[in-house]
Amino acid sequence: MTDASKGTDGTGSATAQEGRGRRASAGGSGKLKARSDAVRSKVATIVWLVAVVCALFLAVGALLIALKANEDNSIVEFIISGAERLDGPFSLTDGIFTFPEDEDGQVKSALTNWGIAAVVYLVIGKILDRIIRP
Repeated sequence: MTDASKGTDGTGSATAQEGRGRRASAGGSGKLKARSDAVRSKVATIVWLVAVVCALFLAVGALLIALKANEDNSIVEFIISGAERLDGPFSLTDGIFTFPEDEDGQVKSALTNWGIAAVVYLVIGKILDRIIRP
């Protein structure tokens, strides 16, 4: 078999160019995958961070209610109103568990319903983190 039948000019330059072309395209797709993985990792981190912040609002809100914190304080009001926006089906008045409308019932409701909601946020956040992360 001659060099002409191999598709080279005898120096092997055509084969070398084809090899370099394959490596360049493989390297480009490797960089793209690395960038894609980096973006997915950052998005997963943000999703997890949002879930943790939501769970933190709910847990601290329940703790503030249990400790009978001054609801006229702007920080306490901010945390409790944030927790009320995040509680969804785990609300204090119409949550999964309902207790009498007295002061003791409000504490039980906050600890139970918002505690469960905080755990749900963490579980869903971790599941989404695992799905998104490469």
